[in-house]
Amino acid sequence: MREGETHGFDVAVLLALRDPGDPADPLGPGWVEEFARDVTALGGTGVLVMVTLTAAGYLWLTGRRGATALALGAAASGNAVSMLLKGGFDRPRPDLVPHGAVTYTSSFPSAHAMMAAVVYLTLAVMLARVEKRRRVRVYILTVAIVLTLLVGTSRVYLGVHWPTDVLAGWAAGAGWALGCLLVAAWLQRRGVIAPSPRDDPEE
Repeated sequence: MREGETHGFDVAVLLALRDPGDPADPLGPGWVEEFARDVTALGGTGVLVMVTLTAAGYLWLTGRRGATALALGAAASGNAVSMLLKGGFDRPRPDLVPHGAVTYTSSFPSAHAMMAAVVYLTLAVMLARVEKRRRVRVYILTVAIVLTLLVGTSRVYLGVHWPTDVLAGWAAGAGWALGCLLVAAWLQRRGVIAPSPRDDPEE
């Protein structure tokens, strides 16, 4: 990315999502762009804080103190890492097309994509661990993955991120969530976090 080897790919994908006759206009009718703005908000700081606190509250009320601390710690530390990476790379935002959303920081990696992965995937794992029914666990994890993908895709569609910003955000966020899963398994072996319930054969 620093050497510019991904620039051709970034430009091609970004412009592919725009009207060929008017790069300022994203593909599709107006409601698609409005939907993209709604989706991109799901990766914003305010929404992610509310989602994290809501899930942490559930874990706390159900007696999972260790899982609560891990969920809060994963979100806070993930955000810190995201900001450090942005400051370290300091990549400018795309300038080929008008931005469809307000931006405040540098471009690489996409904080929306990374934090969506960190928060939704980590919380999904924490919530799935306390759910007995396999189909519900699969549903929780599937929703988290879909939300993460939609948030990242919306950032490129709105022209506020290069595609490689989003790919890097997804990779970093998924890696962070995986790390939290490994920490949860380690804490479980030490008795800090309760083991996951087995499937109920009657469900």
